[in-house]
Amino acid sequence: MSEPATLEIISDRVLEDEVIFPPGDILSDEPPFESDLHRDQIDLLIRILKLWWRERQDFYASGNLTIYYSPNQKKSENFRGLDFFVVLAPQKKDRKSWVVWQEDGKYPNLIVEILSSSTAAVDKGLKKQVYQDTFSTPDYFWFDPSTMELQGFHLVDGKYQEIQLTTDGRLWSQQLELYLGVYEGKLRFFTTENQLILSSEELAEQERLRAEQAEERVQQAEERAQQAEQEIARLRRFCVYRAST
Repeated sequence: MSEPATLEIISDRVLEDEVIFPPGDILSDEPPFESDLHRDQIDLLIRILKLWWRERQDFYASGNLTIYYSPNQKKSENFRGLDFFVVLAPQKKDRKSWVVWQEDGKYPNLIVEILSSSTAAVDKGLKKQVYQDTFSTPDYFWFDPSTMELQGFHLVDGKYQEIQLTTDGRLWSQQLELYLGVYEGKLRFFTTENQLILSSEELAEQERLRAEQAEERVQQAEERAQQAEQEIARLRRFCVYRAST
């Protein structure tokens, strides 16, 4: 989605057998989002997965963040940031970028790229090749928020094989053990039972509706009780009237 991010070479005179590690705490070098659609989609995926896995401490999920994977940081090894990615089993903490050599050589387990007219060719070509051959990322997906195109790949024997859509139009992620699918124009997560995983806003709205429904049931019960009391009072008056005549 974003333009190439470059980290300057620490020294132009590095010996061939000498590995130079740039200083830690390397900042991400990503430009602003291309559109509201891209920003909102990436933010939604991050927030929902973090909420769904809120009890877990063995993952890192982020987006629009630069991944640095060459210890020498040669100018010929520039690479753009990822739109959304998940790394399993790292230390759960905030990061300014993902620096592979500072993360025990760990690459993303899952990557999602949000396509646009200016990035689709790279996301489907160069990036897909890098994710397959260099990152060895098991699950790779792309989604176009304009056309609703959704496609996914799983790494088998070092090569990406296309993931087949379910009858519901969803794709299974082995790494997340969740389905990815389109819901109301957004890429969303679904459980193994094909239930939509809700955002915090949707959960709050769901609770509000439940509270309203509960209040309506209480009011209806009170109204029925009042009607019953009124009917009992009427019958009593009728019985008194009949007894007096």
